[in-house]
Amino acid sequence: MKKSKLFILGITLLTLLMISCHNKRNKLVNSWKITAVESNHVALTDSAKHVILTSGNLTFTEDGHVTGFLLQPITNGTYALTKKGKSLIIKDETGTPFPSESTITDDELILKLKEVKITLKKI
Repeated sequence: MKKSKLFILGITLLTLLMISCHNKRNKLVNSWKITAVESNHVALTDSAKHVILTSGNLTFTEDGHVTGFLLQPITNGTYALTKKGKSLIIKDETGTPFPSESTITDDELILKLKEVKITLKKI
């Protein structure tokens, strides 16, 4: 009897965790435009900022794919949300990972990468 109660409790907790991560993923699925770039520890030239701001956009799909321009073009990338939506890993088509701390709201996405902090607005 105790084992069945623990099993049911475990399934319930797993379901809640999956729903929580899925809700963050639903907020992420859309097209986003980069609106701000802040350098962390690395000096970022004005021309590099200009390229990121003018070309920067990302489109996330429900099936886990991403396209756009982050720090470089991403034509057929993938993404994964972990840590209850607080960590976003984007991989470009060659498999190069861009891990970041993420903050996702209804209309804003903030990515804190190793080199820069990028703010995106939903378009």
